[in-house]
Amino acid sequence: MNQVTGTGMNRKDGRAKVTGTATYGAEHQISGLVHGYLVTANIAHGQITHIDTQAALAIPEVIAVFTHKNAPTISKPTNNFMTSKIYEARLPLSDDQIHYAGQIIGLVVADTFEQARHAAHLVKVEYTPQKPIVEAAKATYKEAPPMFGEAMKFEKGNFASGDLASAMESAAATITATYTTAPELHAPMEPHAIIAHWQASDSLTVYEPSQWVVGSQRTYAELFGLPIEQVRIVTPFIGGGFGSKAFPWSHGILCAAVARELQRPLKVVLSRRQMTANAGHRSETEQTISLGANTDGSLIGIDHLAKSSTSPVDVFTEPCTGITPAMYAASNLRLQQELAVMNVGVPTFMRAPGENPGLWALESAMDELAWKLDIDPVELRLKNETTEHQRRNLPFSAKHFGECLRVGAEQFGWQDRPKQVGSLTREGKLIGWGMAASTFPALRGMASVTVRLLAEETVEILTSGNDMGTGSYTIVAGTAAQVLGLPVEQIQVKMGDSLLPNGGMAGGSQMTATLVPAVMAACQKVLKTANTTTAQSAFAVLQQSGEKAFEATASSAPGDEGNKWAFQSWGAHFCEVSIDEEIARLRVTRWVSVMNIGRVMNAKTAASQVRGGVIMGIGQALMEECSFDPNLGYPVVYDLATYHFPSHADIPRIQVTFVGEPDYNFNQAGVRGVGEIGITGVSAAIANAIYHATGKRIRNLPITPDKLL
Repeated sequence: MNQVTGTGMNRKDGRAKVTGTATYGAEHQISGLVHGYLVTANIAHGQITHIDTQAALAIPEVIAVFTHKNAPTISKPTNNFMTSKIYEARLPLSDDQIHYAGQIIGLVVADTFEQARHAAHLVKVEYTPQKPIVEAAKATYKEAPPMFGEAMKFEKGNFASGDLASAMESAAATITATYTTAPELHAPMEPHAIIAHWQASDSLTVYEPSQWVVGSQRTYAELFGLPIEQVRIVTPFIGGGFGSKAFPWSHGILCAAVARELQRPLKVVLSRRQMTANAGHRSETEQTISLGANTDGSLIGIDHLAKSSTSPVDVFTEPCTGITPAMYAASNLRLQQELAVMNVGVPTFMRAPGENPGLWALESAMDELAWKLDIDPVELRLKNETTEHQRRNLPFSAKHFGECLRVGAEQFGWQDRPKQVGSLTREGKLIGWGMAASTFPALRGMASVTVRLLAEETVEILTSGNDMGTGSYTIVAGTAAQVLGLPVEQIQVKMGDSLLPNGGMAGGSQMTATLVPAVMAACQKVLKTANTTTAQSAFAVLQQSGEKAFEATASSAPGDEGNKWAFQSWGAHFCEVSIDEEIARLRVTRWVSVMNIGRVMNAKTAASQVRGGVIMGIGQALMEECSFDPNLGYPVVYDLATYHFPSHADIPRIQVTFVGEPDYNFNQAGVRGVGEIGITGVSAAIANAIYHATGKRIRNLPITPDKLL
């Protein structure tokens, strides 16, 4: 049985989604809408020498074809996150240079999608190609630049003086191993799409899936030299994003620019093939970890070197080492990150960026050390738990990592785990048990919320913060219902529109922690405005007064708590795998996850988020891989059939339990995020279980059948 603690609410947006009444980015109906289709490069490195659009323009229904020769006007944005942010620093159609296969080199506009697509295939392009670099083994790595103002290199203890050998020589046991991951695609169900509608030359409405509505509003305003209030972003629903829909991509920027040139509302929808190159991915990684420990298992040193790649059009580092100083105490610690430029589309944030691949390596290494020392893997983690963040020198707030480990071990029956590899069988198959830790930083932003108590005894909650499928509609409604003392059915939530108060960003697992305090404050303020203590009393006052509504707006933002505490959510995964050695068939047959996320606002959607993360992690561990053709540079996967990810038959029942207490140091609601923590540690737990079953240590993801033979 799946198990969670606490109560659960049904999703407020569930009925709209299953009945088809939820409107996504490409589904808005605009009068006079025309359609665009991208022309993309079929080489990965080189220069356009000639581009012929005559055949496309000869089609009567084709309205225009844009290339670098007649590129629409776009202003270069500040691109610093706070003022504006785009995924590719290079603006679309900037010049004739090709930096990766699939790069946008043109846009055809026609009356219908089919006509635009047909015409796009008639555009003829000639190139002067150069040999691309698309294989990590052939790339040149250099020290990664700082990320969010923090250097990617850190040393403490003897490691700070460069004396790695001396720091490790007293260790009773050491292990050094290299772990790799393959490039991964976001592959959301909803494709990346946009409708750009200029009501006039100085007024733009964008219908586009955006995880940061106000951020997109600021960015489009800067791209086109508009006052912020002259740009409206509409995104009430998002069909999956995982980090790939936080900022405008090149296709969206180009669509808005062309729509202004034509003064026609324009829709551009990426094909699945285009999404593999133009909508981000998680970079491949190579991580080498050295661990040294005493005979009792206490760590002496951790050395963690990570490598990832970026694109010529922008810089993005997969920050794998960032999580290491938060996990296990060691007097000697060294973190290093290196980055190579390859001819691929720009990688970007993907569910638990850095933490996910970082824990794959660290938790695999911890398991190897446990076997070498003959110490139970759970006990090894308990012994080395750190009470403070070793880089920030701050104590952790409301940390219950040890409880996650102990409860998970008890629920899974870990005490019955055989101590020898290959000793557990069932129905002729090898059975293995594995575990790994899970964690993700607790983040929080600024948000404003308006609450309106209406005379018809309903309540409206208004905020631009949005729901990318994680349950924000439900959390906001449930929070308001609790504070106001009303059934959740009387609460209506409106989100995902820049006309509404700034609700922050749906990314970094921060939407709940950002919105809930603002919702609480706005509800309390509206009751004060009505001079009552309950919503029912306010409704009575409204009806007597003849007024239409009581309304109040409140905001919430982080204070100085980040200078006193380190905030982090914690968890542990336990899993069982079954392996048929003859055909190298692996099945994940049992799963237990225990999480400490502060206050659980809605056990039903919170457990669903953990399960979603586990499922995504199983895909990463066993299936997901985006390879690039070494000659053409194109991803060899091109749709949801060739990019493998789990189906229902691949996933067991996932038991989820929440432990711990509200984290009131973090915010007045005591709530931390849950969207990303579920995926962290999953791949390591599976690999560790495979070792227990077979004695084979696999350090390269995905673990496909050929690696099990």
